[in-house]
Amino acid sequence: MKRTLINELNSMINERVLIQGWVHKIRKLKSISFVILRDRTGLVQCVIENTAMEEKNFRLESVVSFEGIVKEGKNSLNSFEVQVEQFEIINGTKEELPIEINSEKLNVNLDTMLNNRVLSLRHERINSIFKIQNLIVEGFREYLTSQGFTEIFTPKIVSEGAEGGTEIFEVKYFENKAYLAQSPQFYKQMMVGAGFERVFEIAHVYRAEQHNTNRHLNEYVSMDLEMGFIEDENQVMNLEEELLKYILSKISLKGKKYLSILEMEIPQINSTIPRMKLSEAIEILKNKYGKTELKGDLDPEGEKLISRHVKEQYGCDFVFLTHYPRRKRPMYTMPCGENETHSFDLLFKGLEITTGGQRIHRYEQLVENMRYKGLEPENYKSYTAIFKYGMPKHGGLAIGLERITAQLLGLENVREATLIPRDRTRLVP
Repeated sequence: MKRTLINELNSMINERVLIQGWVHKIRKLKSISFVILRDRTGLVQCVIENTAMEEKNFRLESVVSFEGIVKEGKNSLNSFEVQVEQFEIINGTKEELPIEINSEKLNVNLDTMLNNRVLSLRHERINSIFKIQNLIVEGFREYLTSQGFTEIFTPKIVSEGAEGGTEIFEVKYFENKAYLAQSPQFYKQMMVGAGFERVFEIAHVYRAEQHNTNRHLNEYVSMDLEMGFIEDENQVMNLEEELLKYILSKISLKGKKYLSILEMEIPQINSTIPRMKLSEAIEILKNKYGKTELKGDLDPEGEKLISRHVKEQYGCDFVFLTHYPRRKRPMYTMPCGENETHSFDLLFKGLEITTGGQRIHRYEQLVENMRYKGLEPENYKSYTAIFKYGMPKHGGLAIGLERITAQLLGLENVREATLIPRDRTRLVP
């Protein structure tokens, strides 16, 4: 018999079905037991005679196969139930569960949850986080494809770090030294110059950062895009604004079930996202909140405070901060005057989720800016070569998938929005 999913049962009243999944709950009465079965689509109450159950090692989270008749019957889950006539334990649990899967909320600390990650993902609330995350990725891909972008897949073993600095993981590559990619930045730009004009990638990137905070990971998913023939960074911000509206709308429509489970509402962008220069934000923080120590960037407290100010003034959970200092931005960022750049960050509810801007498109200017940043242009020949052969004005951005998920769902730690986290101390599971 072909397997039927739980969400298909409501149209199969009085029919014989085969359902398979995990034993979620067991409630034993005098002669029968109510077994709640779980598959990827939901939960269903099943009725089994105790005499049949006693012959088997029937424990929570065992994987089972039930054959029976779908009957009308009101319960807290559905307006039907399954009268089980025969069943098989496909794979029973061998020991007591280290965490309780069938509780309303997973009442364990973060380390315990992550140490038992596969089990924790069976919990409805935890699972729902990643269903929402999937919708974010789906929306990102759909919108950009509709706007003429091509999805690309670029190397993650590279000869140089795209972002500069020392925060790169070194790997042995046969007789050579290589690194794990910090970003697909060079390749995105190359593909713009290759004639694709508009490209995006959703892939892992790696940062050898020593800090171990609730907002940092050493491996995360970056949603990157790059677009050619722009005027300046404002065009990139305009695109991101429409992209986010599309993603948020998609989650609201397709993610209702998961938002309900998580007891969350998704914010909407009803007007233009406010934009302000970083220098203006620093002045506001100095005058309104007494933060006098900021000199060209925001610390985590500053990000929270300026987001609070924007929420109070404009009623928006997002804000673009623009014109970051030249010394703070990578060598490919287009300068704006002597000290600023055509760049931006997007803050969402007090946390930076996007970095982007216009890139340098002229070879001589790129080489000069590399030297300004203390880099040797000779080491980047495979990257800079394309700029000799006709590169349009272009720009792009990168959105941290785990960060935007965590902020959307009000999660305290970015690891909660990471399927299998890699941080300063965690290499398993």
